[in-house]
Amino acid sequence: MAQTQTPQLSEPSPAVAERAPLGAVLARAVRGNVRQYGMLVALALIVVLFQIWTDGILLQPLNVTNLVQQNSYILILAIGMMIVIIAGHIDLSVGSLAAFVGAAAAVMMVKHAVPWPLALVLALLIGAAAGAWQGFWIAYIGIPSFIVTLAGMLLFRGGTQIMLQGQSIAPFPKGFQKIGSGFLPEVGPHTNYHNLTLLLGLAVLVVAVLQELRGRRQAASYGLDLLPFGLFLAKLAVIAAAVLVFTMLLASYHGFPIVLLILGTLLFGFGYLMRNSIIGRHTYAIGGNEAAAKLSGVKSKRVVFLAFVNMGVLAALAGLVFAARLNAGTPQAGINFELEAIAAAFIGGASATGGVGTVLGAIIGGLVLGVLNNGMSLVGVGTDYQQVIKGLVLLAAVGFDVYNKRKAGS
Repeated sequence: MAQTQTPQLSEPSPAVAERAPLGAVLARAVRGNVRQYGMLVALALIVVLFQIWTDGILLQPLNVTNLVQQNSYILILAIGMMIVIIAGHIDLSVGSLAAFVGAAAAVMMVKHAVPWPLALVLALLIGAAAGAWQGFWIAYIGIPSFIVTLAGMLLFRGGTQIMLQGQSIAPFPKGFQKIGSGFLPEVGPHTNYHNLTLLLGLAVLVVAVLQELRGRRQAASYGLDLLPFGLFLAKLAVIAAAVLVFTMLLASYHGFPIVLLILGTLLFGFGYLMRNSIIGRHTYAIGGNEAAAKLSGVKSKRVVFLAFVNMGVLAALAGLVFAARLNAGTPQAGINFELEAIAAAFIGGASATGGVGTVLGAIIGGLVLGVLNNGMSLVGVGTDYQQVIKGLVLLAAVGFDVYNKRKAGS
């Protein structure tokens, strides 16, 4: 083979890779993650802008906590939506399903006195069953996901109205309410900060640094370009500063919101699943080129089915979090949640054609929308103008993706 006979085609050693020109290394790093890096920069600029515009209110501990809790259910939906979009599909039913599950939980807990832990498990099973129902028609019958989930949106919205008979049901048990608005308990000696939050922040920092080091070692073992060590240390310093600032803000108020612990678990769990598991790689393969994936032995129907089951569970979880925060099951719950989740996924780096995106990107996209909403509300921008601005941000993000693809293909 020519590849074994031609020395110049062999992979460079890690030492050679690290001596690559700085400009070339940075250019390749940015090109490989252009949407995610771009949204991180955009998020940072939006935070700085509104921090100045609101005279420092945006990053007050109380507002940061509210920002997390108010957007938690959209971030949960965005994770599942990102996976569905990576697989080359869409789900329009998640908002209605979230409302349906919240209504079911209210009926169980308030009307029938079902213990809230049991009701929570049953509600998640309802979400899984709804996702399996839709996944069956999409994966095994072959009906387009747009049609199936549009039908699901109408079905679950109507089911919510029937179940609640047009009225809200409240209140929930105190333990269940804490899922949406509670905080981790205080432990240890009395200080000016929430001790458990400080410990969790330190743990997150250690995990983040170890993950960066592991990624660098893997890149070196494959002979890929490495950031110069000085820039790598600067990157670690930025990560550490962001984690520490966020931790101190939370620790100076009531501490770590329980819903943030749920979000962190989902982020790390699904991030690992999509990066390192077989089903994660198969999901990317199906979204990138389903015909080629089938020829490679990927069971595409099973993967798509599981993606919608997962979406159903996460929609149920989002509905429970929203109901717990609102302390009621209401017919108006979940309206436009699907649009927010889809927008978060696309802003965070998903491709309209599938096969591209990350779980972290979904969180970043959701935070961009959340900070925009919160910041514009703080400065008195009307909801009508907020919708216009969010629409322009979504259009710009998708247009940027199309532009990059055309540029790469030229």
